[in-house]
Amino acid sequence: MTPRPEQVRLTRQWVAKAEEDLFTAEHMLKLGDECPLGTVCFHAQQCAEKYLKALLTYEGLAFPKTHDLVVLYNRLVSKAKLDIQREALQPLNRYSIEARYPGDWEPIDAHAAREAVDTARRVRDAVRRKLPLEAL
Repeated sequence: MTPRPEQVRLTRQWVAKAEEDLFTAEHMLKLGDECPLGTVCFHAQQCAEKYLKALLTYEGLAFPKTHDLVVLYNRLVSKAKLDIQREALQPLNRYSIEARYPGDWEPIDAHAAREAVDTARRVRDAVRRKLPLEAL
């Protein structure tokens, strides 16, 4: 099935927003000791989420309003096999809530923040390999 022009346009919008999140996360990491680690992790999670939603949009697959990366990944399984394991996404899920709101959460350290950004990059690369140039 060939995507409609509206799907391609909306896919590009998802990609652009995902790129903004990755840019933000990567540049905040450069702040060293002043880095807001939770915010880095939130933007990494958002990058992965938006890239998954971009591919779902391009493929014409409906998805629920959710931040759960595993749920989004599972919607893609039948249509587009990604070069990333479902289990790799799970650690990012906590950052959609824990990184933004107060609570009795496990602390986020610099190592976890770097891993979150690395996972976001891997999701980015996996999705971009599935999208044609016109959708990027």
